Amino acid sequence: MKIGINGSASADSLDAVIASARLCADSGFSSFWLAQIFGLDALTALAVAGREVPDIELGTAVVPVQPRHPQMLAGQALTTQAATGGRLALGIGLSHQIVVESMWGYSYQRPRSYLAEYLDALLPMLRGEPADVHGEQITAVGSVGIADVTPPELLIAALGPKMLELAGSVGAGTITWCTGERALADHIVPHLGAAAESAGHPTPRVVASLPICVTSDTDGAKEAIARGLATYGQLPSYRAMLDLDGAEGPADIAVVGDEDTVSAHLDRLAAIGVTDFVAAISTRNDDEANRTHRLLATRAVAAA
Repeated sequence: MKIGINGSASADSLDAVIASARLCADSGFSSFWLAQIFGLDALTALAVAGREVPDIELGTAVVPVQPRHPQMLAGQALTTQAATGGRLALGIGLSHQIVVESMWGYSYQRPRSYLAEYLDALLPMLRGEPADVHGEQITAVGSVGIADVTPPELLIAALGPKMLELAGSVGAGTITWCTGERALADHIVPHLGAAAESAGHPTPRVVASLPICVTSDTDGAKEAIARGLATYGQLPSYRAMLDLDGAEGPADIAVVGDEDTVSAHLDRLAAIGVTDFVAAISTRNDDEANRTHRLLATRAVAAA
């Protein structure tokens, strides 16, 4: 299982993104990821970082598709792919209903159908081919012309069965967040693998991101994670996955404990079929930060 870092929490400036990506590369991590939230544009930031930092995969975890027409996203993704020398993992997904409707004023009706039509347009455009989609929710006619660039690997954030079927049939895999061991083992990995197999695709990539903290104060660390990530326990898609683990909130499925406890948790994730663990480091002090970084870097180098 490869080890990467989710740098979203500290991505408040381009300089910070570049510094974080460089530290990841120098420490031997396989990948560096940014979420598209309400700050820096993740693809633009990765394009800039990729020009400065070589030899590490750069991924989005994830870019919501609703605010960007497929042609615009294809153009930006291919530009980032060119800027990074072909090191982009393009993670995309649907945003949440409360964001799409209340903040952006778009419809959230039939989200799976929306994403399927979106992919019908995005996939050929990423290959440099024309799209001609006249769907119920998406219209996309045209292509994107960028010379000497290969399509980035496409990962589709998916939690429900229909979304996992879509991710396994047309994507290279999925990206999860706040999804615990039981949900991964009994739900995500089997549904995704079956869809990929039916489509004749190789074993799909499962990129799992979870909060992590190496600490001697497990209860205190979990309390901090519970406070910081309380919102995710209230969003319907994540709530459904937490329920599969019998978890009250994200802290209950976080990777927290001393070095032996955290290592055992990571071993279980690898055994489940997680191909990439992307650490969302959630520490409260220098001691926890240093211990967490040291353990993850050691495992990253060993897995390389």
